[in-house]
Amino acid sequence: MPVPYVIKENPKFLLILRFVKEVFPRVKKELRFWSSRVEKAPDFVLSEQALDSLQRKAFHCLGGSLYALYPGAERETMIEFIVAYQTISDYLDNLVDAANVQDEKAFAQLHLAMTEALDPEAELSDYYAEYPHREDGGYLEHLVRTCQANLKALPSFPVVKAELAWLASLYSSLQTSKHLRIEEREEKMLSWLRPNQVNYPEVSVWEFAAATGSTLGIFCLVAAAHRPGLTSEEVCRLKRAYFPWISGLHILLDYFIDFVEDRETKQLNFVQYYANISEREERLVLFLRESLERSRHLFYPKFHQAVVEGLLAMYLSDPKTKIEELNGGTRALLSAGGSKIRILYWLCVLLRKKGIL
Repeated sequence: MPVPYVIKENPKFLLILRFVKEVFPRVKKELRFWSSRVEKAPDFVLSEQALDSLQRKAFHCLGGSLYALYPGAERETMIEFIVAYQTISDYLDNLVDAANVQDEKAFAQLHLAMTEALDPEAELSDYYAEYPHREDGGYLEHLVRTCQANLKALPSFPVVKAELAWLASLYSSLQTSKHLRIEEREEKMLSWLRPNQVNYPEVSVWEFAAATGSTLGIFCLVAAAHRPGLTSEEVCRLKRAYFPWISGLHILLDYFIDFVEDRETKQLNFVQYYANISEREERLVLFLRESLERSRHLFYPKFHQAVVEGLLAMYLSDPKTKIEELNGGTRALLSAGGSKIRILYWLCVLLRKKGIL
């Protein structure tokens, strides 16, 4: 199929096309590797949950791997790291959500893998120490060590190490508390969210929570650390753009498309905390505009803008958005994003029809 002129002449659209053509096949190869690694794990429950996360949540690895095209990043190394780290996240999400376990200590112990994977010098913990299943054939340990090995050789890793640890600790706190029993999870979440959110008065406590649930800030900092000479000033700018805005947009979109489904199944959904549909649409549009504006002031602004535009296009092209209750929000976001995002949106619709997305 020939590439339309409007895409051919726009570097951001060409980036997305390179992403689909060059990165997707490599990501799928990595996912196949991890599937073969865990399919014969001694504990059937762990094997089943791992394979489910790899199959049902492959979208997360595919989307995050856009950072393999970050200027100056080594593509193969980034893909290996992103797939391994996102797979840890998705696997643990399954373990705390789908195995009929609601033990805060067990969840916290499992999520040590998220922080230790970002510290090449860390000794690995016994992640299953509090969990009723543990024989995974070394799967989780292998994922963690793969991440550590990829970070160890990065020339600017010391510059991003502290911020990576901070983001991972927030993510782990969120996942530890949000999967507890319905009657206790909100209170547990607020107990650690409020003291942290006070430094971000421009967002609500639940919007802050959404931002902590994204791995995009981690992937961006790791990609930036591939370049020698990365400065703390640049890291600070990246952090201010990604947290809470781009990361918040990412997870709010994720919850937006799952809103109706989560309401029916009584799952926690941060979008449900908006007072009404009008507030929901206004805040999502604000996150979009802030994300695009802050991207303009970063190194490689076109790359970061492509991330934001790609997020919107990929999520809003999901068939779930066809539900009448979500139509208004979808239209508002596409309108606020402008013509470039609408073109990407239709490109993603086409890719979904062809089974590529």
